[in-house]
Formats: sequence, structure tokens, C-alpha cells
Amino acid sequence: MALPMSLPPFAAIVVAAGKGLRVGGDTPKQFSSWRGKPLIRHSVETLKGAGAEPLLVVIAPDALDHAEAALTGIAGVTFVIGGATRQDSVRAGLEALDAAVPDHVLIHDAARPDLPHSVIERLLAALAQHPGAIPVLPVVDSLALAGADGTMGGKAERAALRRVQTPQAFRFSAIITAHRAWTGTTDAGDDAQVLTASLGSVALVEGDERLKKITFAEDFVNIDTAPTFRIGQGFDVHRLEPGEELWLGGILIPHDKGLAGHSDADVALHAITDAVLGAVGEGDIGTHFPPSDPQWRGARSGQFLAHAVELARAAGYAVANVDLTLICEAPKIGPHRPAMRAEVARLMGLTETAVSIKATTTEKLGFTGRGEGIAAQAVVLVTRAL
Repeated sequence: MALPMSLPPFAAIVVAAGKGLRVGGDTPKQFSSWRGKPLIRHSVETLKGAGAEPLLVVIAPDALDHAEAALTGIAGVTFVIGGATRQDSVRAGLEALDAAVPDHVLIHDAARPDLPHSVIERLLAALAQHPGAIPVLPVVDSLALAGADGTMGGKAERAALRRVQTPQAFRFSAIITAHRAWTGTTDAGDDAQVLTASLGSVALVEGDERLKKITFAEDFVNIDTAPTFRIGQGFDVHRLEPGEELWLGGILIPHDKGLAGHSDADVALHAITDAVLGAVGEGDIGTHFPPSDPQWRGARSGQFLAHAVELARAAGYAVANVDLTLICEAPKIGPHRPAMRAEVARLMGLTETAVSIKATTTEKLGFTGRGEGIAAQAVVLVTRAL
């Protein structure tokens, strides 16, 4: 998948040493299937795809077989045996990383499988100013303090409270020093607490509701109630103007005019991207890549489509097929159809037989008939991953 932004180098530790038996059964939850694959595999794949190197997974002493089976085929993962508490396990992971001396490290809980790339971006950016950063969300419900007798003991002010998520990001030298200096008699709860105990500042960055922690059996069951398939449709239009390049379906096409827009204005890929996003209820292309953001000026639209496909995958769906119709008088699409079809298939991880690209005209009617622009309409079917 093409990522929205390049990231500075970082290492990652995924903590998976807990028993995780509240979901029921004999298999720890981090190795149980969720949305078609082991729970831990989701975040490990995301971190590897974002560039985590090295990537360590901390496991219980008796969990090596489970871990190897869950992460089979993923190169560059090192297993480390954890300790009696989460803090002991993180310390073991940090000590194992010490020889690599990374500048930055992300510490993540395996029970949070849906890890948005945007959260990783915000965390690493915050480390330019702070030795630590954590993703947080506001508290929206009213809070009450519980009295010893089981009655309400007082009101908690939610305005100053935040819900803390992982991954938590740190300058490696700061967090390993803080863990080595820890003198508390109880578990710190999370690594941000360890750092603040050493007087390190921890930035609060925007988290994401997608980072929900999988805790109970119903968190696994709910995915089975999702529809077996979903359908999305996308439509887009861009003007044709002299002096612009003409990108269609990820292919640069020779023509006396090109499509104008903030990105490369690839109307075909934009329509398909919106169809994928629509199928999984993830808004539209402008939500994820707003034209007001200068970083997307002139950007290749292939990365938009790849991002949409990844969001579908994270929601538990795989793209089954794509049907695209281009509406224009010129250029002639036929000669470029095979190359466009191959490129769309590559971007979406599909076979070419799952990609249909057609073209039509409006019989000289309307803006497409006058050669003022090109329109595209796409339909996408996604199916629930098994």
C-alpha cells in the first residue's frame, strides 16, 4: 500500500504477553481470529507497512507456537519473552532493542488491532518537541467517583480527563532510561507514566475511535454480524485544460489537454476510491485527502486508492471486483485500456479479471460532449474476509 506520508525511522514493540482469556476459550485473545486473521497480525502488519524496523513482539514464555502461527510469513519480526507484568514485558522489549539504538520507538498493545496510519504520523511528529507522545480521546460521558459503600461519592471533572490509547511513542533513550530508573512498587499502568515519573514531558495527540481495545467475547462476535458483502459507488468530474498532464487509471496518456485539480486529477482513480470508501462507510476522498491540504498538491491518486483499499481491509472486507465507466469524447480509451486495467489491479491487489474499464460518450451533449471535461463512474463490490 502507498502510504499518505513518509515517516522518520522508528522501531516498534508490540506487547502480547498477557493471558487474554476474558474472551473465553483456551487461546489468548491476541492470537484469536478477528476480521479474518489473528488479532495481533493486524497491528503488526500496519507497523511493518509504516516502516517499523526493528519490530519486536513480546510474548509469554509458553506462547511461541501461537505467535509464530499468527505472524507466519511476516519477515523481520523478533519475539521476546516478557515478564510478570506489562511493565516488565515492555522493559524486556526495550532491553532487546538497546543494541539497535533506534531514535524513536512505538509501544503498542496487541489488543488494539485497527491502527490508523494518521495516528502514527501525529505521534512521531510530536517527538520533535517532546520525549514522549500518546494518543488520547476526550471523555464525553459524565463521570462519578464511587464511594466505599457503593454509592456516588462525588463528581469527576471530565474536561481535564482523557482516554489514553496506544501506540505510545518515545525517544528511545528517554524511555529506556526511565524504565531502568523506575522505583515504583506497583505496575505503572502504561509507559507514559514511567516517563513522567522521570520528569519527561508527554505530548497529547489526537487519537482515533478505531483504536478500540478488543477485550470481551462480543468484540469478536460482532464482526460475524456484518453483511457478507457491501456495494459502493463513486462519481467524479474534472475539467480538461491545456498545459495539464492527463492521468487516467494511473496511466499518463498523451493528449493536447489534461485534467485540472489539486492532485493529479485522475478522475478514474478518484471515482474508484470513492466507491471503495462508500462501500465500507468511510466517507469520501475529500475527507481523507482534503484539497485544502498543500501536501496533496500534484499527488499521484494511486496512493488515495491504495489507502481506501487498506481501510476496507481494516474493516474486515476485501475488494471483489471493480466496474468503471469513463465518459468523454476524447481521448480514445480503447488503446489505453489494458495498461489502465493492469495498473488499477496492481493498486488494489486484484487480478485483472476483477477489473472492468469501459468508456462511452454523451453523443456530443453536455460538458463531456463539448470536450470540456471527463467524468467517471465506478461501482465496487466488497466481501467480508473469512
